[in-house]
Amino acid sequence: MRTELVSEPGDPARPNEDFASVGLPASGQGGSVVVLDGVTPPPGGAGCLHSVPWFTARLGGALTELTVSLTDVPLVEALSLAIARTAEAHAETCDLSHPRTPQATVAVARWSPEHVEYLVLSDAALLLASPDGEVTPVLDDRLARIPRELLRSAAFVDGTLRNREGGFFTAAADPAVAGQAVTGSVPRGQVRALAALSDGAARWAETFREGDWTDLFALLGTEGPQALVDRVRALERADADPVRPGRGKTHDDATVVYAEL
Repeated sequence: MRTELVSEPGDPARPNEDFASVGLPASGQGGSVVVLDGVTPPPGGAGCLHSVPWFTARLGGALTELTVSLTDVPLVEALSLAIARTAEAHAETCDLSHPRTPQATVAVARWSPEHVEYLVLSDAALLLASPDGEVTPVLDDRLARIPRELLRSAAFVDGTLRNREGGFFTAAADPAVAGQAVTGSVPRGQVRALAALSDGAARWAETFREGDWTDLFALLGTEGPQALVDRVRALERADADPVRPGRGKTHDDATVVYAEL
């Protein structure tokens, strides 16, 4: 088995709001990958005393532990439990009902000798590669379906499009949101390798259109995650279009976990 993990902040002067992990149980049977992309709040705060990295570290840590310790619990339930555990850690000090309370996008894969399970919530990405090289993206495209004019509106900035029907969903303080995730399972023999990416790393394909998901996965397999992040950074520096769709920041935190099963 081969795993590689890269997580790089968009701005070295700011904390990285992404989280990534590879969980390998002591039994040696199976494992999991988790990628979270913390949602940067607008100026003025979000009713919480804690930072986004605080939130993603606790949610990601809980989710990693649950995916490998409770292997018979579906990923939706594992995410729900992780959200509840994280909310409990700051419910007495923070306003968790605030629409911009700390939150994150989620991509999780867990494998056993029999199956590969997956869960994606919001604009993180999960790629599954079959033994014959076919790459299947697992995406939650609700954010991409929101009209561009709404993405620039006060409703989007204020967070009122988040975690509601007609908008999109992220992992925040309500455990029930786990039920909104894109989920599924495939036989283990149909997956040779997989990759989980935050949207900052997925820009190579989604924003700059340097290739499709198959091309991106081939790059990960031959040159590794750091090469993908380096190429994204070069594209960001060279891009003269500051309002290109999918590019809310000049440089975004970029995270990739790649695993050959």
